[in-house]
Amino acid sequence: MDYSLDFFEALRRMKARRETAPKAEPAAPAIVAEPVPASAVTEPAPASAHDDQPYRMGPAGTALIKTFEGCAKRRSDGRFEAYPDPGTGGAPWTIGWGATGAGILPGTIWTQEECDARLDRDLERFARDVARALGKAPTSQAQFDALVSFHYNTGAIAKATLTRLHKAGRFAEAEAEFHKWVHAGGKRLNGLVRRRAAEAALYRRG
Repeated sequence: MDYSLDFFEALRRMKARRETAPKAEPAAPAIVAEPVPASAVTEPAPASAHDDQPYRMGPAGTALIKTFEGCAKRRSDGRFEAYPDPGTGGAPWTIGWGATGAGILPGTIWTQEECDARLDRDLERFARDVARALGKAPTSQAQFDALVSFHYNTGAIAKATLTRLHKAGRFAEAEAEFHKWVHAGGKRLNGLVRRRAAEAALYRRG
């Protein structure tokens, strides 16, 4: 047998297969990232002093408000009815956890759930008022809670000398101001005396 013929025939077939085989796609050119100039790198903005300020009522402040407001005038059916202001014997009428305002009149009746929901909304609103009034003045959570309780009861955070003294960092003088807000309807009320003392003590915790 002539093996040379088989050898050359095998070569011919291999060559034919190489010519008919699909050609590989050329590799895509490598992409080299351009260096980013240092001036183009944006640094994160530093946090402002106000970012660290409390803006929500804390548990201590909520407990203080609940202690002095109470959820008063509970009826035999478990609901609550509006009652007159103790200083005036009339308006502003109050219900639940000390809620007053539009729609709260003699004969207003709420469930416990309505009282609790109104307190949550009111605390958010009064906390926003206090945060706005204080601005960037250094304030601890205890001080913030005491001021929200004060504002919840008086509505006076924007005009009180207490606020001005706190913003000036004169904390001892600000604490003393709490004790001046103990009158309602021209009367000095023991309940307000006790409340202002509790708020001042919470404020003093600093």
